[in-house]
Amino acid sequence: MKTNKILLVEDEPSLALIIKDSLEAEGFTVDHFTEVNSALKYFYGQEPDLIVLDVMLPKSNGFEMAKTIRNTDQQTPILFLTAKSKAKDVVEGFRSGGNDYLKKPFSIEELVVRIQVLLNDKRLLIEEENEDHIYQIGQYAFDSNQQVLLFENTVTQLTGRESALLQLFCNHQNTLLTKKSILLKIWGDDSFFNSRSMDVFISKLRKHLKKDPAIKILNIRGAGYKLVVG
Repeated sequence: MKTNKILLVEDEPSLALIIKDSLEAEGFTVDHFTEVNSALKYFYGQEPDLIVLDVMLPKSNGFEMAKTIRNTDQQTPILFLTAKSKAKDVVEGFRSGGNDYLKKPFSIEELVVRIQVLLNDKRLLIEEENEDHIYQIGQYAFDSNQQVLLFENTVTQLTGRESALLQLFCNHQNTLLTKKSILLKIWGDDSFFNSRSMDVFISKLRKHLKKDPAIKILNIRGAGYKLVVG
């Protein structure tokens, strides 16, 4: 039987310990973090099944973390924990990409039930990924399994990172991807060095796709990149 892996982001040590111990007693695997940056790096590297996310966190907050995750992942369930009880806070939680919202104080029994529901129901509507891994990009065809780009009779072999980056763009055509989300998803770290590396790889993809003028990878200054076809 598959053991569900949960990412817990909570900066109150005593509450985090209670939640972690209680969930592990229910058969879950729980990895705990106290702040957003390390939690995001774990998320993109380990791909947990569900996130239990406190709203008020050091240096950032759970809503911002959820927005970053939802930029590239619309499926992993997010359950917010918060002491905030105003309607506007609940609305902001759902607008930032949350699936459920549990107000402190709460019972562990209720938390477990809500997690079980989220793990058994798809709470976000997403497009099914292309099962044969063939993407049509304008006049190009991209085979993500073979990591090749086809244009008429020309075959271009891509590197692993070029292929991963292009697949990310293909799954989010005409959608702005922030630099942070791309770096964490593909490189696993949003350091300055990796940011410069990302710029180089995007330039390479532009060259690979230049035979079709309808295809553009736009640099949205100060925000990120967008693959536009048409």
